[in-house]
Amino acid sequence: MIKVVLIDDEPLARSIVKEYLGAHENITVVQECNDGFDGVKAIMQHQPDLIFLDIQMPKINGFEMLELLDPAPSVIFTTAFDEYAIKAFEAHAVDYLLKPFSKDRFDKAVQKWMLQHEQNKTEITQSNTQALVNEARSPEESSRVVVKNGSNIRIIPSQDIMYIEAYDDYVKIFTKDTYHLKKKTMSHFEEVLDKADFLRVHRSYILNLQQITKIEASEKGSHIALLKSGVKIPLSRMGYGKLKEVLGV
Repeated sequence: MIKVVLIDDEPLARSIVKEYLGAHENITVVQECNDGFDGVKAIMQHQPDLIFLDIQMPKINGFEMLELLDPAPSVIFTTAFDEYAIKAFEAHAVDYLLKPFSKDRFDKAVQKWMLQHEQNKTEITQSNTQALVNEARSPEESSRVVVKNGSNIRIIPSQDIMYIEAYDDYVKIFTKDTYHLKKKTMSHFEEVLDKADFLRVHRSYILNLQQITKIEASEKGSHIALLKSGVKIPLSRMGYGKLKEVLGV
């Protein structure tokens, strides 16, 4: 039996998907969720073969939810038109259903996934989901970062980020009291964070400009940025030049 999880904050939307799935005897809905927090927990608990996912939801959106999953499951999106996401859908999603959608269109999406599933292409669809998450951009990304530690999910406002440090395939996101790991690249955060507030000053560091107290000379002509917390961040030659320009010093 194929296990499915439905994640959508609209009960009517979930009921339509569930009704349409009723025609597929080999598919069972193991859980319905009305937000991304519950969605993450359901996916970790049930390990579904496929999820139907909305994008715009309370707490965290669909893309932010997928970022918290490794590996990300196969996904069919059920969503209103999202201009920022449509190209990513077309490139990487198993399929996407723009609300309102007909039963015929729904069945075609399920059949498309079933064919991939039967051909043992699960790893490919999971890889495509991850590629979609990496490529898609949502408006919330400039103002917050969503992280997961075990079963705990936390939303970090961007103003609470002191600095970001590269850490192998992850980054460390430092806040006042701790740091959080997230499987994203430095280039990703360099692109999505507000450039008026954040600057990449080294290949391994992105700084919150509000945290800088002063710039000091270091050994061999290099420089460091001293943060309010007392942390010293090395500046590359290019990063030092960009920082001086931004700060007007």
